[in-house]
Order: sequence, then structure tokens, then C-alpha cells
Amino acid sequence: MTLLMVNDAVIAVEAMKEEINWNEYGIDEVFTAYNVRGGQDIIQEQNIDILLCDIEMPGENGIELIEWIREKKYDIDCVLLTCHAEFGYAQKAVSLNCHDYILLPSSYEEIGATVSRIVERRQQRLTNEKLQEYGKSWLSEKKEKVLQETGIMKSPKEVVEECVMYIISHLSSEDLSVNELAAYFYLNPIYLNRIFKKEKNLSISQFIIKEKMALAAQLLSESRLSVVAIAEQVGYPNYSYFTTIFKKYYGCTPTQYRLR
Repeated sequence: MTLLMVNDAVIAVEAMKEEINWNEYGIDEVFTAYNVRGGQDIIQEQNIDILLCDIEMPGENGIELIEWIREKKYDIDCVLLTCHAEFGYAQKAVSLNCHDYILLPSSYEEIGATVSRIVERRQQRLTNEKLQEYGKSWLSEKKEKVLQETGIMKSPKEVVEECVMYIISHLSSEDLSVNELAAYFYLNPIYLNRIFKKEKNLSISQFIIKEKMALAAQLLSESRLSVVAIAEQVGYPNYSYFTTIFKKYYGCTPTQYRLR
């Protein structure tokens, strides 16, 4: 990782750069600047991960530099350095999402330990972001593959018509349902039901009952099958339940319908 130190105390900055074993704390390269303008130039030219910044400098101060970093949306973890334990500075550091606020003088070991903690947190965050991106990419590829294999890259109307054909050819199934259709077509049940209702003015469940009852009525009129057998033909092994649904739909029992 890279680190930028911005401080107008040139000798102190260069001493820290040379005397601290930055590699021990997870830093591969260190840059230095002696004012805000110089720090901005380096940030624009280099990929900076961590900033150690003095607050009080001639001209623009460290707070203004961090405000500029946040405004430009640079992904930099910032640490403020100061010789003055003023609450206002600490409060401002928190508002700018600074990770630490170091009161000078501090030993090199203390500064190094602070940087090491930030490096560890940053590495964990970057790892988590990469895993999230990988997960999104994997899901996207999986979805695309399923769509290609099943051919569901179609308009809602085409999907609904295929659902209708599936329903008609499976009317004898006791398990025919929205969830079965959604699983078969690799679609969300709520989405499938919504586009189906838009095209047919009926929910999938309503359409299934309508087609089952229409088939039952046809068999009652045109065949000599028993009512029990017809109930099984339209996916109702429970005769009593079939009779209840049929009566609710046609206003009479299956037997009465046949007699008419």
C-alpha cells in the first residue's frame, strides 16, 4: 500500500520517511508533500491509500485537504496529526470520516501501529468488496447461462403463452401451481404472476381453476366417465373437494351439471 505524508515541517517529514520501517507496517511506498497544493498534486498523480496529514500549515490546512479528498471522492484513509489537543479538530476529524487523530509528539512506534491498523482494516474492506463483486459477477453469469439454456430471453407475452400451453398440458396434475410454473421457467413467482395477470386478466391460480373446470364440464357433457374419474382427470383426487370447487364455479354439483 502507498502512504502520503503532508506536513510543512520538512525535516520532520523526511526523518519519518527514512527512519520508520514502513514495510513492517504494510506500506510499500511513501510520498511526501509540504503543503496542501503539493499533496493534491501527488494524489492526482499517484494511487494513494493512506494520508498522514498535519492540520496547521501555511495557507490551506489539513482539514481543507481532507474536505477536498472527500469532495473528489478519492478512496483514501485519512489520519490527522496535530500538536494541539483541541476538541474542535477532533470533532471535525470525525465528521470527515478520519480513521485516527494523532496528538504529537508521538513515537514512531505509535504512528506505525496506527498505520498498521488502518492497513489491516483497508485490506479487509478491499477483500470484502472483491468478494462482493465476484458474487455479483457469478450471479450475473449464472442467470445469463440459465436464460440461454432455457430460452427465456422472450417478451412477457411469449412467456405467458408458454405458461398457458404448460397449464393446458398438465391439467391432470394435482401439483400444478404458480410455484411449479415459476420453477419450470426459472422465474420469480411474483413476477410471473404479475405478467400473466396483465396478459390474461386472471391470476395463474384463477386460470388453472378455470381450465380445470372447463375440462371437467366438457368431460361431464361428452363422456360416460364417472364423476370420480373426471375429478382425477383434472387433478382432484379428493372427490369432495372437486365437488366443492365445481359447485362454486358453476353453481351446481357435477352430477347436476351432467343431468342438465
